[in-house]
Amino acid sequence: MTDTVNPARAAANASPIAGQETRIHYDPFDYRVQEDPYPVYALMREHAPVYRNEERDFWALTRHADVLAGLSDPARFSSRNGISLEPELWGPNARQTSFFLSMDPPEHGLYRGLISSAFTPRKIAALEPRIRELARARLAALRDQPRFDFAADYAAAVPNDVLCEMLGIPAADWDRIRADTDDLNRRSDGSDDRGPASMAAALRLASYFADLVSGLRRRPGQDLVSTLIAAEVKGRKLTDAELMGFLFITISAGNESTGKTLGNAWYHASRHPDVRRAGLDSRPEAWALETLRYDSSSQMGARLLTETIVLHGTTIPANSRVALIHAAANRDRRVFPDPERYDLDRDTTRMLSFGHGPHFCLGAALGKLEMRIALDEIGALISDYEIDLPSVRRFHSPHQHGFETLPCEVTYRRTPRAPVG
Repeated sequence: MTDTVNPARAAANASPIAGQETRIHYDPFDYRVQEDPYPVYALMREHAPVYRNEERDFWALTRHADVLAGLSDPARFSSRNGISLEPELWGPNARQTSFFLSMDPPEHGLYRGLISSAFTPRKIAALEPRIRELARARLAALRDQPRFDFAADYAAAVPNDVLCEMLGIPAADWDRIRADTDDLNRRSDGSDDRGPASMAAALRLASYFADLVSGLRRRPGQDLVSTLIAAEVKGRKLTDAELMGFLFITISAGNESTGKTLGNAWYHASRHPDVRRAGLDSRPEAWALETLRYDSSSQMGARLLTETIVLHGTTIPANSRVALIHAAANRDRRVFPDPERYDLDRDTTRMLSFGHGPHFCLGAALGKLEMRIALDEIGALISDYEIDLPSVRRFHSPHQHGFETLPCEVTYRRTPRAPVG
């Protein structure tokens, strides 16, 4: 599980001759790639910026300029077939599972606009006291334990708690939802199909969400689902299927992305003492932002190419599937100097971790706030830590990069510091 790339070795392993980029192996369903995709991203950026995987039938773009252009051009890089390379999530019926993520403008804006008011900077900033309460509640259960699992016991829990509360899910069910979400997104090595555990989790969540929607239709609350139940689009109310699609994408994307990126922050800082000290002591926001640039859990989004294009001398035919790998773009040396360096002083304003254009992540401000608060609150209690590396376990998914377990030994502060704020 390395977190740096040797450029000389990477260049030696790739062919600089046009047409030989097939020596580079990129398959997001391969566990070997999922363990550490960044060395192969480096090879693709330099030697195969338009990469073709014949077996999976998709193209991949990794350079910052190309990914940015694709994200900014929904007319040519359409979301109407979904945003995932997984077969069951790709195709003309994608909106049944991905709701408005599988729509293009202007329709996409109509549905996104139904809840966008809940994610304005002012509304998100107002959530800070409550998010701190939820983070402290999770830490209270761990307080004074010399060893705990940062990923499972804390990082995955905090954003899940926040989202579940926003959606009107009772607190007694929060851990159940988190466990099923993990099972939903986990994949077997080399498989692009959902296995039995994933399918079972999907059915459990579907049943739960159906009951939740039914209950909130009878007794609406002040939550996002109740807001959607009361809303209209083109003179009609949303169906139960549309509301459940919203619940699936919100829980799966928002919960998994933030929780896994928090785990990545903890892991990488454990390998960089200067970052670890600064992050724990006084710089949780910089720690969060650089982790989003350096190793965002969200790795890519798929698009349908609506017309033939020529890019870097390679023709990509119309109706192709194209993976826009923003995690690779975030380490493009053309934009980020010394991109393999994990640096809290870096300018991260051009990172693409939350996308760009009309599909820019609606929950970006919330995710950044959750990360800052979660790192700040644990840093207020803990002065140092060491990860038990032999016991670490990766979470395996074609689209999410992160950890399932991060057991660690921690050193508590003699006197907890005040939150940085």
